[in-house]
Amino acid sequence: MLGLLRDIGRAPEQRFILGAHTRAFEELLRDFLGAADVVACGSGTSALGLVLTAMGVGAGDEVVVPAFGCAPLAASVVTAGATPVFADVHPHTMVADPDDAERRITEHTRAVMPAHMFSVMADMPRFARIARRRGVRLIEDSAVAQGAVLDRTPAGLWGEAGVFSFVQVKSFGMPGEGGAVVTRDAAIGRRVRMLRNHGQDGTQRFVHHLVGHNSRFDEIQAAFQTYRFAGLPERLERRAAIADYYTERFSALTGRGVTPPPPGREGRCYYVYSLLAERRDELKRHLLDQGVGCHVYYPLPLPLQSAFAPFTKPGDRWPHAEQASRQTLALPVYPHLTDSQVEYIADAVCGFPRG
Repeated sequence: MLGLLRDIGRAPEQRFILGAHTRAFEELLRDFLGAADVVACGSGTSALGLVLTAMGVGAGDEVVVPAFGCAPLAASVVTAGATPVFADVHPHTMVADPDDAERRITEHTRAVMPAHMFSVMADMPRFARIARRRGVRLIEDSAVAQGAVLDRTPAGLWGEAGVFSFVQVKSFGMPGEGGAVVTRDAAIGRRVRMLRNHGQDGTQRFVHHLVGHNSRFDEIQAAFQTYRFAGLPERLERRAAIADYYTERFSALTGRGVTPPPPGREGRCYYVYSLLAERRDELKRHLLDQGVGCHVYYPLPLPLQSAFAPFTKPGDRWPHAEQASRQTLALPVYPHLTDSQVEYIADAVCGFPRG
């Protein structure tokens, strides 16, 4: 890596963004996925915004998003000038419920944007059928799911466009911000490519074809990610093996108020391994007392957050999203855990006292 830094810093072109390393990284991902285009950009959040803009989503439009998840799901819609409409999630997997999402489609709906959550991909075959039947765009928030495959289709390629995030905590994280738009539609790729760089098409500087953004990718990060890509399958396999062990150990806890995610490898990417625990806060204290790091993702559903409450309707509820916010607890699943550490974590969960 020191050699890469030296080569980039001393290269005659002195190009530190959107140079040869970024192109090579995009081509690597494109060929690996079988996509028409991959466009590296400043973050997974900006990737969502670029896709929405590229599809013409704006004022007067609605976009159906999950009620449980990361803020950019809703914020990217609001920033585009559209209105987020929140769908409830499945009570076990915590991904968007296709039936509830379809129920919320109106004549104003421009797109549906399901998100993969923790270790489980959303039901993309169902969402694809809904999008075709209802005549809406399908955007796939696959920020957490790089490497996951469902029905032989990689995460990111189920919708018209998908996004990845490379922020450090993700399964293909890096030491900085970054993301990518992936698509089977070359026209979407071309439009996103212009939008990420102030609407320029790359043929002539300071000629702007669109009102764009600054969401460019760093050459050092591109070189770093290209260098690390060969080891990604091994790291993903290790995460999956840890998750398999946890789920096997925790399967007996369901009757004790602790529910692991569904078993299996299909449609999975173990970015986060999250339990559902009826006594979540007590379990968290117990684990911290045992020296086990754990984390509560999304302590409030998006529509109950003050930032997004103005976009909701009076009396609307999302009971499964609210339950997930009360019960979800993430355990360590990073690939460098030793077997003894994984066993210790599992022992600590299984040793949680009965209520």
